[in-house]
Amino acid sequence: MTTTTLAVLVPLLPFLGAAAGLLLGRTAPGFVRPLAVLPPLAALVVAVFVAVRQGGGQAVDAATELTPTGSVPVELALHIDGFAALVAVLVGVVSVCVQIYSTGYLRDDPRYASYAALVSLFTSAMLLVVYSGDLIVLLVGWEVMGICSYFLVGHYWETPQARAASLKAFLVTKLGDVPFLIGLFALATDAGSFRITAILDTVAGGGLHHPTLVALLLLAGVAGKSAQFPLHTWLPDAMAGPTPVSALIHAATMVAAGVYFVARLLPVFEASAAAMTVLAVMAAVTMAGSALAALAQDDIKRVLACSTIGQLGYMTGALAVGDREAAVFHLLTHGAFKALLFLAAGVIIHAAGTNSLAAMSRMGKLRSRIPDAYWTTTVALLALTAIPPFSGFFSKEAVLGAAEEVATGDTAHAPGAAGWIVLVAGLVTALLTAAYATRLWLLAFHGRGPEAPDHGKQPLVMNGVLWVLALPSLALGAAYRELPGWFDGGSLTPGLETSMIGTGVALVGVIVTYGAWRSSTALAAESPLGAVAAHPEGDAGLVEAEAIASHTPAYGDVAYAPDPADPGRLLLGPLHRHAAAGFHLDAVYSALFVRPVLGAARIVRFLDREVVDTYVRGAAALPRLLGAAVRRAQTGNVQTYVSALLAGTVVLVVAAVLVATGA
Repeated sequence: MTTTTLAVLVPLLPFLGAAAGLLLGRTAPGFVRPLAVLPPLAALVVAVFVAVRQGGGQAVDAATELTPTGSVPVELALHIDGFAALVAVLVGVVSVCVQIYSTGYLRDDPRYASYAALVSLFTSAMLLVVYSGDLIVLLVGWEVMGICSYFLVGHYWETPQARAASLKAFLVTKLGDVPFLIGLFALATDAGSFRITAILDTVAGGGLHHPTLVALLLLAGVAGKSAQFPLHTWLPDAMAGPTPVSALIHAATMVAAGVYFVARLLPVFEASAAAMTVLAVMAAVTMAGSALAALAQDDIKRVLACSTIGQLGYMTGALAVGDREAAVFHLLTHGAFKALLFLAAGVIIHAAGTNSLAAMSRMGKLRSRIPDAYWTTTVALLALTAIPPFSGFFSKEAVLGAAEEVATGDTAHAPGAAGWIVLVAGLVTALLTAAYATRLWLLAFHGRGPEAPDHGKQPLVMNGVLWVLALPSLALGAAYRELPGWFDGGSLTPGLETSMIGTGVALVGVIVTYGAWRSSTALAAESPLGAVAAHPEGDAGLVEAEAIASHTPAYGDVAYAPDPADPGRLLLGPLHRHAAAGFHLDAVYSALFVRPVLGAARIVRFLDREVVDTYVRGAAALPRLLGAAVRRAQTGNVQTYVSALLAGTVVLVVAAVLVATGA
């Protein structure tokens, strides 16, 4: 079987599994779990075969024209180079882990069949984006992921939080997709093709007429899909969905698609120094702002959501300095440890039994109860903090090293200003990342909350998946010497040799946060937490659904007293309230966009009711009055009709005589 045929099977198998799962979900429920796990597992195996055959060598290209569309054809095309092959393997690994984990986490969920089918469809759409060699086909996968995220985030649709979160995620990402679509058409018009290879050839030949405009239009869609400033606000709210869905979205699909797109078409952005600077600023604001917000969140899933936004900022920062090798490398390592963090968070939420979904200030005494989650979370947080030898150390240092290289000397790929912006923001974010990761670890496992009822040992599949993901979180970074061969001859080694300061900054963040926690704990010794309402035993997914129904904290606006031992409050001081509210960006958007639109809608409604409807009612009044007059003449009396007929005849005769006499 050829590599092209195998590559076609990779997105096709999960799609067929999704279709079969939807069809058999009600009639043959016994097939739901096998259909949820086996097709993505088969796709993963095939993706590994494709990666081995591709081997980081010559890209695999194949295409067939779907239908004549005029001057710019649309083709079902594949373009699989080294980093596409690696990203596809990542998507497969995370998807399989999420599906296996979900068989235990949502084992009693009444809508598990549709959930599992949507996860498979989500996976298929992302794999289509990864392997696609045509921008229109890529757009299909891009939009299907948006639809899947709408349904999956709103899985617990009985709750207003889930409904609002799913709608917000859909609308914000669509807001970015409108200019993104325009940018795609402009790009194809200049290149005369939607084929990625043809577009890159056009850029290399200087055939792109408006590179800055096209790049900025495309960046709008990337900002929405990958939750970058200013279109990042949907991602923390999306935590209202099931935790395994959060792992899938944050680690390998949806948000990774925007970064992957820029990496795939990086020469388009490099054609404009202004666009690269804008990308650098967007990355810097995203990194620092999301890290500050993470340090103030109390919901463990919101901390991880803000963390994802920041780590995606590192990836876009690497792209802003023209280093897609470092960006994709961090995408791979981040996919492993962030999936692990979210799936471990699901175990923590269940064990904590809080009635506020995942409030870390109400957690305590969990280390001995969930040792698997404790140790695997520790591994993932060390990778996130970029402590050697964990995987995040190698990829984050590669990003910082690339930024330093550009900052200290302009290159042909990016302006020096972009390098300085990314380098400074990256170092600040490294400090803040270490701080919020340490805070999460301390509050979740060593907190002061009362002990919740023991729900028993977690299902084996859940704990097993945690250890599977712990391996790449620990060891994937060590492959940095082998990976550059998959990136068109790029090299990650210079970045690692030129910058180690990030690790030192991270260690400072760990030490300072631990010291703040000790100080806060001592000061709060006389202010114990109130009693926590224990959650009854039950399935983890149902625990989460009921917790969302009871209350979901919104950027720290929680319905219970904050933990006085929270080191985040001491570290942030007066900034804490603003950081917890996401720096009020939602309020700004509401004032600038939502309220004016609602006001315009009220005006339109007034005009429709009082002006248009009045005109319509007036236009109908005259015929109605005439009809009433005619109706009064219809008495039903024959003598009246004969009298009227005679009177009319007399009138006509008199009129005729007068006319004749006058003539």
